[in-house]
Amino acid sequence: MKNPKWVKKQSRSKDFEVIKADKYDDIRDFRIDSGCYVLIRVYKKTKEIGAAICDYKHTILKEFRGKRAQDLYTTIFDYSENHKKRWFTKLDHAAYLGKELKKAEISLAMGTEYVQE
Repeated sequence: MKNPKWVKKQSRSKDFEVIKADKYDDIRDFRIDSGCYVLIRVYKKTKEIGAAICDYKHTILKEFRGKRAQDLYTTIFDYSENHKKRWFTKLDHAAYLGKELKKAEISLAMGTEYVQE
């Protein structure tokens, strides 16, 4: 098999394979993360994004604020790790956070309304 154009000097492992993604059903496949849930909002006046970490008693534990998605999620994950919080126990939850923070960042830059999924 010929390497795709985006593959430069990389070689393939002996067990290399292309794996097609399964279609994810938002209802049937959703599994709650036992660590926390996150509420995200845009502060238009200060041009910041807020990410509130909540427990399942619906208490806001911390709110992180920043201008860029990457600044926020790295700060949240570093804080969680450094303080042994275990807020994100599922990788798909962490991926969701990154996706939603980027949506909020784009919304802020474009001046459009942000709605969290």
